[in-house]
Amino acid sequence: MDMTPFVISFKLAGITTIILFIIALPFSWWLSQTNSKSKPFLEAMTALPIVLPPSVLGFYILMILSPNSFFGNFLQEHFGVELLFSFTGLVVASSFYSLPFMVQPLQNGFESLNRHMLEASYLSGKSKLQTIWYVALPNMKPALSTALIITFAHTVGEFGVVLMVGGSIPNETKVASVAIYDMVEVMDYTKAYIYSGIMVGMSFFVLLLVYIFNHSQKKVGIL
Repeated sequence: MDMTPFVISFKLAGITTIILFIIALPFSWWLSQTNSKSKPFLEAMTALPIVLPPSVLGFYILMILSPNSFFGNFLQEHFGVELLFSFTGLVVASSFYSLPFMVQPLQNGFESLNRHMLEASYLSGKSKLQTIWYVALPNMKPALSTALIITFAHTVGEFGVVLMVGGSIPNETKVASVAIYDMVEVMDYTKAYIYSGIMVGMSFFVLLLVYIFNHSQKKVGIL
């Protein structure tokens, strides 16, 4: 059995999760601390991928990354980069699609922190970055683990967006979900059952880890 689609899926999920953590950490912190009138607008924009059909989001990303668009043409002419139907394009598309799964848990975690603890950190001379890294994150482990694990798992299970932006190029953009779709199209149900079973098992295992970890953290907090 060819495991390459799973390797590509896990590689895509790992890179996307790292990128989104770097981007979402300061953004989530700002959302949790600000009283700006633009906050509801930004929260709604961030959450759009949750409610939008993947085909709609994939279509807009396809148009933005297309060589016919200003952005796509700029990248192609000045850097020789063509994002459509490439692994790099999948990373860009996945980052848009999985953004709310990283931002929302982190924002909720930051908002649940004791304000006095953060103020004490500032009074002791720590900067905002030091406060986030050494005070906030260690005290919101359930939210942090949820953000990282769910973002990774969600990216592994993507279909509509990655199919529209990356297509089904073997050893390049053919992720596990697309491979299952291709198998069903040619009525190779035996392999489709096996691939789907692996996806179900992995998804359940990931969710189980999240719940076990979060419950253990709650018990530690009670003690």
